Amino acid sequence: MTAFLKNKWVLITGASSGFGAAAARLFAQQGAHLLLGARRVDRLESVARGARESGAASASCHPLDVTSTASVHEFIRWARTLTKHLDVLINNAGGALGLDTVAKGHDQDWETMMQTNVLGVLRMVRATLPMLESTPCSSIINIGSTAGRVAYEGGAAYCAAKAGELQITRTLRLELNGTGIRVSTIAPGAAQTEFSTVRFRGDTSRAAMVYEGMVPLTADDVAEIMVWVASRPAHVNIDEIVVKPTDQAAMHKVHRRQAK
Repeated sequence: MTAFLKNKWVLITGASSGFGAAAARLFAQQGAHLLLGARRVDRLESVARGARESGAASASCHPLDVTSTASVHEFIRWARTLTKHLDVLINNAGGALGLDTVAKGHDQDWETMMQTNVLGVLRMVRATLPMLESTPCSSIINIGSTAGRVAYEGGAAYCAAKAGELQITRTLRLELNGTGIRVSTIAPGAAQTEFSTVRFRGDTSRAAMVYEGMVPLTADDVAEIMVWVASRPAHVNIDEIVVKPTDQAAMHKVHRRQAK
């Protein structure tokens, strides 16, 4: 257990699955207090129970849709009934929809990706800043993607959205300089979670093909990095981390083994 995180207050968005659920479990193992938000409340409640069983000082959850300013404000009102300060904000809610070219893209998909990956981050930071500013050496950790750094066909809106997350992070680091708030981004490459299943609208066969023949990152791999970033000494800010599986040299170059 990292003493630095024991009894710290950690807020995680998109905590019902994937990176968010893994982060809830690993921060719980550090003895943190958890504030968990997501749209799928039944799954969220299960994650909160698991976090308490894993050693969290406390683990509470509340519905949260980062695409809605009203939902964000309601979530923060709820959070403030439990604590007046916040040590770590993890902006994890996000995701991709479809793999259409620009010519064949859909407004609703584009708007959802921008709302969750870009405006959702802005809303959460704006709403939590008063709680973060009252805490020495607090942290904002935004979950980005290698897609925000390298474009690929069919990824115009998602790549743009994650590039937006990266620039929000860099801007916050400038704006919050001198406050003691650390601002970081973690950009994973290929990681096997529900990401591709959601992107392909429940087509599990197509989602599985993304990782076929390779060893991708896991949700725990990324969550371990979140814990490490959050537990650095107060004078240390981890600006940006790019993490890819060993089998992925670049967005377009992945080593795939032949099926035996």
